[in-house]
Amino acid sequence: MIHRAGRIEVICGSMFCGKTEELIRRVRRAVIARQTVQVFKPVLDNRYREDSVNSHTGQNYAAQVVNAVDDIPKLVRPDTTVLAIDEVQFFELSIVSLIEALADRGIRVICAGLDMDFRGEPFGAIPELMCRAEEVTKLHAICVVCGESASRTQRLVNGNPARYHDPIILVGAHEVYEARCREHHEVPRHQGELQTSYLEV
Repeated sequence: MIHRAGRIEVICGSMFCGKTEELIRRVRRAVIARQTVQVFKPVLDNRYREDSVNSHTGQNYAAQVVNAVDDIPKLVRPDTTVLAIDEVQFFELSIVSLIEALADRGIRVICAGLDMDFRGEPFGAIPELMCRAEEVTKLHAICVVCGESASRTQRLVNGNPARYHDPIILVGAHEVYEARCREHHEVPRHQGELQTSYLEV
């Protein structure tokens, strides 16, 4: 009889920090352990192959593409023991209650996604999932400016930093985004708009 220990694992960080690679590594280890695994990703993530989760370094693993959170329960098989979801920040906030319900059923749920958007602010359901998870792994990339540890995602528009009020979601890779440290992460605001700081109060 297979032991079913429900839990939530969150893998997060900036772009290019290896989130999907780590998700794939855990999934492959589960397969070696003869666990029944299912992998899901949002339809919005169409950067590489559509039928798999894909790392920026070329690793991939077969995945089911879903349009919304409500599609996932219909596809979960009764014998599934490990369920992985990549780019979880793109799903509606109801993904949190679904993941909790799956873990309560004895399923090990592995989630990967951006913890901050290009502004450097909490992104989607990731912050809530980090609070509820049994395990949180925050990975770091390398800042393209100084080579230090990078925790933020820099969006570029025609080579210049995207502005604060630009749309939150813009799917892309190296052509649009860079990994940056706190010091070199830039988010210009519109001219005349004040940015409050606790240090200035």
